[in-house]
Amino acid sequence: MGSQPIDFPHLKGKFAPERVGTKLSERYLASEHMLYAKTIHYAEVCTWYGAVRFAEASGKEELLQKLIARFEPLLDNRRDLLPLIGYKENFNNYVDFNMFGCLPLELYRITGRKVFFDIGIPYADSQWSLPDFATEKHQEYFRNGFTWQTRLWIDDMYMITVVQAKAYQVTGDVKYIDRAAKEMVYYLEKLQRPNGLFYHAPDVPFYWARGNGWMAAGMAELLCYLPDNHECRAYIMEAYRKMMETLKLYQHEDGMWGQLVDRENIWPETSGSAMFVYAIITGIKQGWLDGEVYMDVAVKGWKSLVSYINDKGDLTEICVGTGKKNSESYYYERPRKAGDFHGQGPMLWCAAALIEK
Repeated sequence: MGSQPIDFPHLKGKFAPERVGTKLSERYLASEHMLYAKTIHYAEVCTWYGAVRFAEASGKEELLQKLIARFEPLLDNRRDLLPLIGYKENFNNYVDFNMFGCLPLELYRITGRKVFFDIGIPYADSQWSLPDFATEKHQEYFRNGFTWQTRLWIDDMYMITVVQAKAYQVTGDVKYIDRAAKEMVYYLEKLQRPNGLFYHAPDVPFYWARGNGWMAAGMAELLCYLPDNHECRAYIMEAYRKMMETLKLYQHEDGMWGQLVDRENIWPETSGSAMFVYAIITGIKQGWLDGEVYMDVAVKGWKSLVSYINDKGDLTEICVGTGKKNSESYYYERPRKAGDFHGQGPMLWCAAALIEK
């Protein structure tokens, strides 16, 4: 069982979420766009979305307007930067393109400007609109009520969930949240291990931190919007709590989690750790997790992560983009970057979650 929703103790000095969020948001605004296939990369979307959430939660109107202004060229002379809908050339990455829709839908929620809605909603709708280039496998998923973009990669459960949940929030149309919930249950049934964690892939039996982070954040995001009486809620909540319990057990003494979650002799990885902290903060504040049990986990994780931010505002020790490979040494030896949006974004989610009411 959960507990009553509670707030966090005031975090001061360098650990204050207002300070951290401002530093990372300003660092983001000073950055160039991160592109994939010549369009905005999903990791930048995660960072931009996190900065917008932080700016609104902290009441920083000037920051919010700067983040909105960064989008303005995408409405006009830089529409070429908008990710392609139903991208045909690379079937393995289509959810990465569609999740862009969460950003304009969030801006629509805040501003009421219909142009943001008109850009954002097709990204949600097209996930359940069968394209003419669909394969037999795509059609099979679609016939069974799932998105044709289903591929059973663990990061999908953030990419699909966040855009469908935002579409539900701004339209009130239950079809969006029903889609996300049904898809989540399917992924959980197929991929979650008995200990609550997730292999990188069914044929790759390693608990890669950021991959598990996408699942943790995706469940937390979905549960924030899923109605209390929804038929899928109890199943997803049980899966979420099971994962959080195991994550608590594998947290390192310094507050971090390893690049492979269940390994002790491995380097601490910040992007996955930040996603875990975000999911735990959200659970405590929503009353899904017992604050007496998990508060120390979240605060220790947050403080440790803050210590990995350098003077430029870059989070360090972020694993680079990583495909699956059935080799333990492969994960140990992955390059690490500072300031990569895969890590900047989740830190901004944490900062926002700490101060959101």
